Amino acid sequence: MSDIAAASSTLTTSSHGYAREGYFDEMFAVDGTARQSCGKLVETLSALSIDDLQAFQRRADMAMLELGVTFRVYEQNDDGEQVARDRIFPFDLLPRVIALDEWRRIEQGLRQRIETLNEFVDDIYNDQRIVKEGIVPAELIETSKSFLRECIGLHPPKGIWCHITGTDLVRDAGGEVYVLEDNLRVPSGVSYVLENRTIMKQTMPQIFGGFKVASVEDYPERLLQTLMHAAPDNVYDPQIVVLTPGQFNSAYFEHSYLAQEMGVQLVQGSDLVVEDDRVFMQTTLGLSPVHVIYRRIDDVFLDPEVFRKDSLLGVPGLMRAYRKGNVTLANAPGNGVADDKAVYAYVEKMIRFYRSEDPILPNVPTFVCGDPKERDHVIANIDKMVVKPTNESGGYGLLIGPHATPEEREKTVEGIRKDPRNFIAQDMLTLSTMPTLLDGRLQPRHVDLRPFILHGAGTYVLPGGLTRVALREGSLVVNSSQGGGSKDTWVMADDSQVNVELREEALAPMVPPGSHVVQP
Repeated sequence: MSDIAAASSTLTTSSHGYAREGYFDEMFAVDGTARQSCGKLVETLSALSIDDLQAFQRRADMAMLELGVTFRVYEQNDDGEQVARDRIFPFDLLPRVIALDEWRRIEQGLRQRIETLNEFVDDIYNDQRIVKEGIVPAELIETSKSFLRECIGLHPPKGIWCHITGTDLVRDAGGEVYVLEDNLRVPSGVSYVLENRTIMKQTMPQIFGGFKVASVEDYPERLLQTLMHAAPDNVYDPQIVVLTPGQFNSAYFEHSYLAQEMGVQLVQGSDLVVEDDRVFMQTTLGLSPVHVIYRRIDDVFLDPEVFRKDSLLGVPGLMRAYRKGNVTLANAPGNGVADDKAVYAYVEKMIRFYRSEDPILPNVPTFVCGDPKERDHVIANIDKMVVKPTNESGGYGLLIGPHATPEEREKTVEGIRKDPRNFIAQDMLTLSTMPTLLDGRLQPRHVDLRPFILHGAGTYVLPGGLTRVALREGSLVVNSSQGGGSKDTWVMADDSQVNVELREEALAPMVPPGSHVVQP
């Protein structure tokens, strides 16, 4: 009996160490049987031994290495200096499966959310109806580090502020899906979704080809269409570029990957110039007009004339060209106000205010420390809560109360008292788990999900998204910069969406890679 077959058996689960107490497992029910959406996958994988799975995993690791799927982290060396290191993005080949009916609800909820947030950002920088009617406190907006007064009165082309969004979802012990946070500024990770799928097909084509999995391969084309739609009025053949901070950025692999897949130029700030309030790319043939900039640099570095004067990453005059409507910036500057974790606490109210609808996907219950009553509750229950800085990302500055030391909790309480606006807190969710191949056996590891949403002529949600997995035992932090990895995410499609290119391979005998596989 293989480890997967054993893990799916009520009688043998405990002997293989696959404990799920207190957690919702994405593949197995409490009684040890495979969930309905995963039944066929578990049955298929059960034909493989643990040695077979490890051989497939080595093949996947080598493919990642050959494709150069990396991210950059900064660490201290022995001399205490900060040094940059490129790491292969960890990939676990056991996929996460989402049933089509559940995915349709998630998709509907994400559309509702991003369309609401787009309306909110436009309102905040213009009429501020939601503030005037007392739904969102004025002080909350005015004290947000991501609220840019330079963007007041702006009207982006087509009225779109949030073209590309990555929204983080989690599931609690009861199986309920919650929105953990929104990422509207420069969300990253979609390149790993696409490369994970490529590697899954290359590594286990016979297995993948036997399932009806919704395609993700058309994302670059859909992204290109979204950017073309966002072009300024009266531009019929928009020229699009991807603006990167450069090769030392942690997400540079993704910047270059998406530019290549879309067939557009990858540029840095020094490659662009503004003349007569229009943006041009400097080429060997002269200046070439630019109409849409998919920017992967933060707001404050975009234009040294308006934001940080010392920025060498942006383009002087860029905001002038943007205000004149001669260029589109995707995402629009200033939309980070909707990323603020204290503002997040009001999104359900926003949905009811702007759309007169109940939220489809709930928020994680959140306490805003800027509110005296909620702050007192957080401090009194710090050992039970997760505390987050309102404008950090990547898992930095996070305090997980039950896992923290008394000294760490006290330090966080001091920070809250000193600057309450900078913190929110949430009841600790257990996060669902997935079987993950580690140290020669299947082990439960916590996961979240980051779907990607494109907002243009319509709203498109990439099926599945990036399943991030906390590879450290007991860890709830899934970020790659904190030691996390990822899995391919399968939305089981209907017949109109099925991948057909591998059906013939699916009929071939399934032979795992043998001893000739190069060891990583």
